Amino acid sequence: MTQVIAHRGARSIAPENTLIAVKTAYKTGADLWETDVNVTGDCQLVLFHDQHLLRCTNAVSMFPLRHSYLLRDFSLEEILSLDAGSYFVDTDPFAQISKGAVTKETAASFKKEGVPTLEQGLLFTKKMNWKVNLELKDYSSGLKDTIIADQTLDMIYHTKIALNRVVISSFNHDWLKRVMEKEPRIEVQALVGESDKDPLDFGDWVFPTYNANARLIDPDQINRLKAKGKKINLFTINDPKVFEKFVKLGVDGIFTDFPQVFVKRF
Repeated sequence: MTQVIAHRGARSIAPENTLIAVKTAYKTGADLWETDVNVTGDCQLVLFHDQHLLRCTNAVSMFPLRHSYLLRDFSLEEILSLDAGSYFVDTDPFAQISKGAVTKETAASFKKEGVPTLEQGLLFTKKMNWKVNLELKDYSSGLKDTIIADQTLDMIYHTKIALNRVVISSFNHDWLKRVMEKEPRIEVQALVGESDKDPLDFGDWVFPTYNANARLIDPDQINRLKAKGKKINLFTINDPKVFEKFVKLGVDGIFTDFPQVFVKRF
């Protein structure tokens, strides 16, 4: 059965990668949620997708004189002071407010929602006995190559979440190999297809699961993966017809911004 994976939480109906998005995703009945692990300037781990703070926060109004709005140029204390929810109300990125899928009252409650720490995300997942896919973001920040992988493992141990409730994924396959070496009990999933223009490259096929760009994959590649005993998840699918097509092809999981739609259908 194909798993429904809530991409950055239920980001179509709540501000992405915030705790309210995660709580909303849990209420949809999604099989698990996916989030992004990013690193601050003082080497703390937070749940945030972008390299810059511009799209999803009020960093410019809070810190108008900064020369850079890269997340890695802000401390954890500064990141935690930001509003990561109001942009959703102001931009209505998936037109769900205008369509009535999100009430104005609910949308108003998103304002001042903050950027969560990795610890907060893991503790919520543990509390709900749910499952999370942690994508380790690689923005070549100049930090030691292993810092995100190592600190993510440290936080998993710190929160005492069951190891089978955590998946670690990344486009940086060296980080995944390090995780496999240090903690073989945690499932890793290799992301492929970061660019929509380049063909999928599965490398040396060393990983048990591949999370592939749905725009690039074809049925033959799915069959080849299955023949090799690999699992295959696809990102990011929001069209019901496309979703159904890949379910019929037997993929193991699909990342979607609309878990509230696909949990009911599939």
